Amino acid sequence: NNNNNNNNNNHYELELSMAISGDVPLGSGLSSSASLEVAVATFVEHVLGSPIAYSSANVGPDQYAKIRALRCQKAENVWCHSPCGIMDQYVSSAASKGALLLIDCTSFTFEKVYMKEDDTTEEDKPVLVVTNSNVCHDIAGGEYPVRVAQCQTATRTLQEMFGGASKIPSLRYATLEQVEQAKSNFPDDVSYKRAKHVVTENARTLQCQQALQEGDWTQVGKFMNGSHASMKDDYEVSCTEIDVLVELAQAYGGVYGSRLTGGGFGGCTVTLVKLSCAKGLMDYLKEQYKLQTDKECDCFETTAGDGARLVAMDG
Repeated sequence: NNNNNNNNNNHYELELSMAISGDVPLGSGLSSSASLEVAVATFVEHVLGSPIAYSSANVGPDQYAKIRALRCQKAENVWCHSPCGIMDQYVSSAASKGALLLIDCTSFTFEKVYMKEDDTTEEDKPVLVVTNSNVCHDIAGGEYPVRVAQCQTATRTLQEMFGGASKIPSLRYATLEQVEQAKSNFPDDVSYKRAKHVVTENARTLQCQQALQEGDWTQVGKFMNGSHASMKDDYEVSCTEIDVLVELAQAYGGVYGSRLTGGGFGGCTVTLVKLSCAKGLMDYLKEQYKLQTDKECDCFETTAGDGARLVAMDG
C-alpha cells in the first residue's frame, strides 16, 4: 500500500503472511531474538529485492550485512525497549562457515577470523560443545541495563583522571594500567571491577584472534577460561549452575577451555574440545550436572556456520 502524507514523502506498507519455525532455545543466551530478527529481515529483503530494501541506505552489497544488523539492533532497542549491543545481530547477519567474527563496536565494522587448518588428525580437530543449563534466573532481564550504567559510571571516573571524553570516550579506550591507577578514585568497588572486566576482555579478544589464526588451541582455551573467570568475578553475570558446567568441562580430558556465553545468570556454556572427546564430554556433563544440581542439561556439538541466508524461493 502506498500512502502519501502532507510532506509529499512516499511511505509503503508491506503486508506479509509468514510461518516461523525455529530450534534455537529461547532465553538460553544463544541469541534467539537476534536470529529471529535477522531471519525475518533477510526474508523481507528477498521479497522486496535488494535495490528496494537498501535504497534508503545508499550502500553497496558489501555493506548489506552491516546495515541489516544495525536495523535489527534498532528494532530491538526501539520496539522491544532492550538496550542490547550489536554483536548478536551482526553474527546472525554476517557469519560465514568456518569463520568467527571480530566485531568493532565503535565503527561497526567486522573481520572474519578463520581457525587455522593444520595437520591435526580429524579426531583431534577442535569443535564446540554448547551446553544449555536450562536455567534462567529472573534477575537476568534487568541486569543488562544495570551493567551499562555501571560501565558508564566507571568511564566518567577514568575521563576525570585521564583527559576527558576526548581521550576516553568509552571503556574500550582505557588501559588496564589506567584502571589500576584509578582504583581508589572509583565511587565503589563495583565500578572498578566492571572497568577491569571490559578492559581485560577486550585484550583477551584481540589475543584470541591471533591464537585462532595460529591454531594454538591451548592458548585459545586459556583465554576462554580467563574470560569466564572475569565474567564471574568482575562482571558478576554468572550463576551456580553455569559455574558447575564450566568447572566440569575445564577439568575434562581433551577440553581446551570453557566459558559462559550470552547475557548470563543462566543460559549456556560453550566449550572448545577435541572432536574425539566431544561425545564423552557431553555424556559426562549430563551425568555430573544432574548429580550436582538435580537439573537436566542439554548438549550439542557444533562448528562455525553461515548466518541468515535464502534457502529456496519459488516464483
